[in-house]
Amino acid sequence: MAEASNFIEQIIDEDLAAGKVSAIQTRFPPEPNGYLHIGHAKSMFVNFGTALKYGGKCNLFFDDTNPSKEKTEYVDAIRRDIEWLGYSWAKEVYASDFFDVIYRYAEQLISEGKAYVCDLSPEEIKNTRGTLTEPGVESPYRGRTPEENLRLFRAMRDGAYADGEKCLRAKIDMASPNINLRDPVIYRILHASHHRTGDKWCIYPMYDYAHPICDYLQGVTHSLCTLEFEDHRPLYDWVGIELGFSPKPRQIEFARLNLTNLVMSKRYLKKLVEDGSVHGWDDPRMPTLAGLRNRGIPAEAILDFCARAGVTKANSECEIGYFEAVVRDYLNLRAPRAMAVVDPLKLTITNYEGEEEVEFEVNQLDPAAGSRKIVFGKTLFIERSDFSLDPPPKYHRLRLGGYARLKSAYIVRADEAVTDGTGKVVEVKCTYFPESRSGSDTSGVKAKGVLHWVNAATAKDAELRRYDHLLRDADYAGQDFSERIVLDSEHIFAAKAEPALFEKEGAYQLMRTGYYKACREGEKFVLSEIVSLKDNFNK
Repeated sequence: MAEASNFIEQIIDEDLAAGKVSAIQTRFPPEPNGYLHIGHAKSMFVNFGTALKYGGKCNLFFDDTNPSKEKTEYVDAIRRDIEWLGYSWAKEVYASDFFDVIYRYAEQLISEGKAYVCDLSPEEIKNTRGTLTEPGVESPYRGRTPEENLRLFRAMRDGAYADGEKCLRAKIDMASPNINLRDPVIYRILHASHHRTGDKWCIYPMYDYAHPICDYLQGVTHSLCTLEFEDHRPLYDWVGIELGFSPKPRQIEFARLNLTNLVMSKRYLKKLVEDGSVHGWDDPRMPTLAGLRNRGIPAEAILDFCARAGVTKANSECEIGYFEAVVRDYLNLRAPRAMAVVDPLKLTITNYEGEEEVEFEVNQLDPAAGSRKIVFGKTLFIERSDFSLDPPPKYHRLRLGGYARLKSAYIVRADEAVTDGTGKVVEVKCTYFPESRSGSDTSGVKAKGVLHWVNAATAKDAELRRYDHLLRDADYAGQDFSERIVLDSEHIFAAKAEPALFEKEGAYQLMRTGYYKACREGEKFVLSEIVSLKDNFNK
């Protein structure tokens, strides 16, 4: 066995050495109430990755105990995201698979005097919970007999009461320093149709109660949760101990993944979708795995980022620039190079006729990628910003009388600028130097600037999309994002692109522009920004 690389693995090693467990079983436990985001990738990395390292198993466990917010659509999306990241699960399990057993365990707790039916409203329960410095107040219904509680609980199950009229609470300690142990609610009435069980149930278990039971019934040895569940662990243990679980699963908490400038809450993400601020759960601006996939970010880069972020016990926050740097590093080594021109300006080579093929290096960092041929001709498009009638100092692009090299082709000199009635340059006429061809330049002509270009005869009209972060600043406090949201965060430009970009869809480095995903949407050619070329994080 490889040496433990984090505190979770150290605990597992100790449990194995002590004979507490012989095989490792984990589970990835999403609630199907929305699409997964990049924070869930960290949880997958921990749960699936730990099981893989120890030759164990990891289940996909759907916590579907709140039917009012859960949909089959989200179940399907979660499956797709897990498979996209390259993980596979041993079993697909649902909390609803165990509803009958969870209910019987509740009756066991009632019969043993460890749970009671309470008539207080949710607001009254909250107000009698107490504070960190003051104990809670016992419910006036706490002294009901087990027989009366069983009768009332069964009436709850049979639909005799309205939502919120009664609930089942564990009888623990209203003076406990841990507020989660002050007679927590373990069942509530909810008349809602469930996406799997339909209308069979009108009472549903609370997560903190169902969680340890479902872990035990699955044979989970180590229940790996994010840090917000640390205060809930005593309740997790209480349920397992009182119900006699042996061996009882062990809950271990780790820090969740927070990223600046991103909305990291399914509830808020759902609001963005529903109010039309984004195009859907898979909008490229969204931090959902569906959005990141649609944007063109490779799954391997996300897993690399999770590995670099590490598994720690203390909450922290990663800058979005660090994530982008990891993605950029990954694509830089692997993405084919191509050329596309934003805000195109016509360039005519007056002394050139016909067309020819020139060699274009696919990726200079990957010798095995080789080269491909692109067509060079008399009429090209360059970036409008690559020509200036009044250039600033140290301007190494095209100016009248100035020289520049066209990538993989020839050196040209700008001789004339054609303008329209408003003075806008609409065409640049140039002279090329036949002896200056890339790879065999004997012209003696010097050019400091290298420009990307596309052939006007073969270029495709494309829609190029660039994105801002959804949040305008880096603060993260889990607060309402409404004042920080960047509504105008998608920018669309007309572009001219090499046809090769759309022969094979995927991620490309557009020369001097950025990393983009090339794809087709019906008859439309689209270039969608993955990440910029500029790396501000490392600087």
